[in-house]
Amino acid sequence: MVPRILLGTAQVPDGGELRLLQRGAEFSIMLGANELMNSRLSGSEEALAEQACDRLGDRPGLRMLIGGLGMGFTLRAALARLGPDAEVAVAEIVPAVIEWARGPMAALHGDSLTDPRTRMVEGDVAAAIAEGDWDAILLDVDNGPDGLSRPGNDRLYGARGLVLARAALRPGGVLAIWSSAPSKPFSNRLVEAGFAVDEVIARATRKGGARHTIWFATKLSPA
Repeated sequence: MVPRILLGTAQVPDGGELRLLQRGAEFSIMLGANELMNSRLSGSEEALAEQACDRLGDRPGLRMLIGGLGMGFTLRAALARLGPDAEVAVAEIVPAVIEWARGPMAALHGDSLTDPRTRMVEGDVAAAIAEGDWDAILLDVDNGPDGLSRPGNDRLYGARGLVLARAALRPGGVLAIWSSAPSKPFSNRLVEAGFAVDEVIARATRKGGARHTIWFATKLSPA
């Protein structure tokens, strides 16, 4: 059996330690005993971007914010769908994750970080949301509304955070949120915040695997 090699560690704000591991050509990022992501399992992260783009259509000068770089699956899928005049800002709060993307996982990320449409933001996605004027906000910063890696992420998924996200979107904009599991209370919060909600099940790989939940919440126009 090919052994796992520890390539790096990083502290997460609010506590906890991320570990980057490699086994052959496979990478994984762990938080304690929980595997947050694996380079073999990209299906639902790609669906997050692809289905958001499908809902937005062909908008000139489209501005997208991605919360969480991870292994770059969502970023690469977005760049593959978007036109040359789009902007994709990626907010990543753990600097080491960006360093890993440019270092040991550079081949996995390809040219996505140097694409002229990409803007890396080292910091909390909440601050980037506050910039406003987004066509899409894609959040994959934790395991979903019941966060594992940062208690502070709760403010993104609470009622106040959803209202702020809605205010930051352009008319007809989309808030897309990835989760490892469904949550009826969270679906209700999205509706209460003024979104039209479409809850989608996406598989971990193109051929199957674990079932993940993605909420696509479209900003409704004022009555």
